[in-house]
Amino acid sequence: MTEYDDQEFDSKSKTQLKNEMQDLQKLGEKLVGLGPAALDKIPMDQELSDAVKLAKRIDRKKEGYRRQLQFIGKLMRNRDVEPIQQAIDLLENKHQQATAQFHKLERLRDDIVARGDEAIDQVMERYPTLERQKLRQLSRQAQKEQQQNKPPKAAREIFQYLREATE
Repeated sequence: MTEYDDQEFDSKSKTQLKNEMQDLQKLGEKLVGLGPAALDKIPMDQELSDAVKLAKRIDRKKEGYRRQLQFIGKLMRNRDVEPIQQAIDLLENKHQQATAQFHKLERLRDDIVARGDEAIDQVMERYPTLERQKLRQLSRQAQKEQQQNKPPKAAREIFQYLREATE
């Protein structure tokens, strides 16, 4: 057996290590870019929290800011960054989730206006707390407004009612 056979084949190349360090530094930049309320939701220890707060105070055009980001990346090497990454992903995805919910409610509303009682039955199965009679009345008003080319006041009311019921 040679000395080469005994070495681990798992060792990472310099490039892989450098890329991992850059990823940690980018994660640190995201932390620095968050507001105070969002930072409170991120699970991190006091040392890392202090380093992030210091980086926020340093002028971004100065060399000290770059070095502080490198220091944050160095601190993160010794920590489990998975919970931090998950918390940041959750914060970034809130807007996308809200937009998806908005579009879902719009589709439900359009479906209720177009198909009437059949769509209302499906919505009632999904949201049993809604009032069927109110939905039917608003649906009929919305259809009537569509036929008369009036502004969609009832359709807006359906949307508001669905949004209130799903929150």
